[in-house]
Amino acid sequence: MIRSFDPASGDLVWEGPEASADEVHAALARAREGFPRWAAMPLGERVALVQRYAQVLEAHRERLAETISKETGKPLWEGRAEVGAMIGKVAISIAAQAERAGEKHVAQPFGEAVLRHRPHGVMAVLGPFNFPGHLPNGHIVPALLAGNTVVFKPSEMTPATGALMAECWAEAGLPEGVFTILQGGRTTGEALVGGAIDGLLFTGSAGAGAFFRRLFADRPHVVLALELGGNNPLVVWDADDLEEAASVVVQSAFVTTGQRCSCARRLIVPDNAFADDLIATVDAMAGRLRIGAWNETPEPYIGPLISEAAADGARAQVTALVDLGAKVLRPFERIAGRSGAFVTPAILDVTGVDVPDEEIFAPVLQVRRVADFDAAIAAANDTRFGLSAGLVSADDALWQRFTIECRAGVVNRNRPTTGAAGSMPFGGLGDSGNHRPSAFYAADYCAWPMASFEAAGVSGNAAALAGKLTDVVPA
Repeated sequence: MIRSFDPASGDLVWEGPEASADEVHAALARAREGFPRWAAMPLGERVALVQRYAQVLEAHRERLAETISKETGKPLWEGRAEVGAMIGKVAISIAAQAERAGEKHVAQPFGEAVLRHRPHGVMAVLGPFNFPGHLPNGHIVPALLAGNTVVFKPSEMTPATGALMAECWAEAGLPEGVFTILQGGRTTGEALVGGAIDGLLFTGSAGAGAFFRRLFADRPHVVLALELGGNNPLVVWDADDLEEAASVVVQSAFVTTGQRCSCARRLIVPDNAFADDLIATVDAMAGRLRIGAWNETPEPYIGPLISEAAADGARAQVTALVDLGAKVLRPFERIAGRSGAFVTPAILDVTGVDVPDEEIFAPVLQVRRVADFDAAIAAANDTRFGLSAGLVSADDALWQRFTIECRAGVVNRNRPTTGAAGSMPFGGLGDSGNHRPSAFYAADYCAWPMASFEAAGVSGNAAALAGKLTDVVPA
């Protein structure tokens, strides 16, 4: 059985059977059978069905938001924002499909050159727990628009959200076999990725991404789109308003209790009095953040981590940093009277300490002081990841240099590192992805381009051989 629990209270949210390997293969067979009919359906009809899905999401907006918040622990305001992003994804994906994977006709002397895009086939989607609706939705919607069929396995920690998404797709009227949900954990996931699929669209950890790279090395026909984690830098170099600068830091590091792949993990600052004041302001602001359950009043800014086990794992990582020499500016602690999944935001000074290049998926910020901006950029790029980065500065020249030299897929100025638009690509370099960004660019990996030369008749080809044939006719 698969069960999910409210991390704030420990209450059971959902339970249901885990799909067996045989059930996975049967689902893949149904998806394979349904693919030709779905791919052959006119794009306008697929668009209409996906638009109907957006309408269904709207009708179930509050129910879905509460399910997301209850299952992940994130505050209700964030659950509602996630549902809004899911609904908005439909129109964005339709626009992206037209712009990046549409049809193009170019006149030629003989007829025309035509660009078309064709779906891959059966796409497996593995969802994460931190955005259990929005992130898999960002794969599923463009995949279906392109004409693929989809088999979706939600995170085993957020099955209720996945089940509700499946209800919404069914209510939208998708044909049989076009979208299938499989609930389960590692065993179900292994059967899915090992089955007859044409693409794996995955959001999760860098470790899992590295495993999939190796697993599919001998299966080049399978499209692999990886949305992975990051050890993201935020450089704060100057600011006229310390409160505003500190707000960028706090939102970058601690939103969603640090459980966003684009959260700032490393704060890089100059070694001067400005940094002293900034860090003190960030520390004070972090201490004032309201922490609580998803449905508490007044509304909290952050909730618990996804589980007590996640909190224990993050605590072990923080302890290891302290053992290496990190100075504790704000401790990483449990909250008395709360479940073990609740933790306080932590700030560590790691200046001069050789720390591991690892993502801590929790509200933990590591501060590093540097001598000059050259050292700041070097420190920002000193990572095997490359998802997001940010610069807080009023200096246009520094920003221009940062955009040229910083290696990350999402690079923001005077805004939190977590800021991203669905109308732009989203993805990273290095261990943060595999150069197949999602969001607006998801259309790129959901279909393959077919280029054609076309003429209404066969005439005009012989002229290319005129004077180039011998007079000898074979017997």
